[in-house]
Amino acid sequence: MPGMAASSLIYENIQLPEDDFKMHFLEWIIPIKKESLSSYVARLIKNIKHEKPVLVGVSFGGVIVQEMAKHIEVEKLILISTVKSNKEFPRRMRFSKTTGLHKLLPTGLAQNIDVLSKYSFGIAPKKIEMYKKYLSVNSPIYLDWALDTIMNWDQEEPVANCIHIHGDED
Repeated sequence: MPGMAASSLIYENIQLPEDDFKMHFLEWIIPIKKESLSSYVARLIKNIKHEKPVLVGVSFGGVIVQEMAKHIEVEKLILISTVKSNKEFPRRMRFSKTTGLHKLLPTGLAQNIDVLSKYSFGIAPKKIEMYKKYLSVNSPIYLDWALDTIMNWDQEEPVANCIHIHGDED
């Protein structure tokens, strides 16, 4: 599961031995108004075609696959650049949750990266095209829901059976 707003195209260059692995990519779906995380995850799970999958999640996608593991049996979870519980949130996220600052973000700007780039001096046209390709889930409905969901994630203890890959200079 890719990170927030990212398309599964971020994985397009990953090649694993086809005899040992079968990769299936999950894509973000637009949440229903006021949808709970549990309900959202239940809808995503319908796209998983195999029993006991190995789920890989990056950033917010890591939170989502941890929630999936509460609903289905998984072989393993691989969590990349994410947190395993809400106790691991960085200080700036805890501050945003406490103040509600995340609700003030202009998520509507994400719909038009060209307009946004005019205010971001120094972004090369090639980088803008990459943003368009890989960060393609730009619905304000999705972004507002995702930001609020991560800020209010209530998992206090890490799930078992996971591999956690996380740098200290993210």
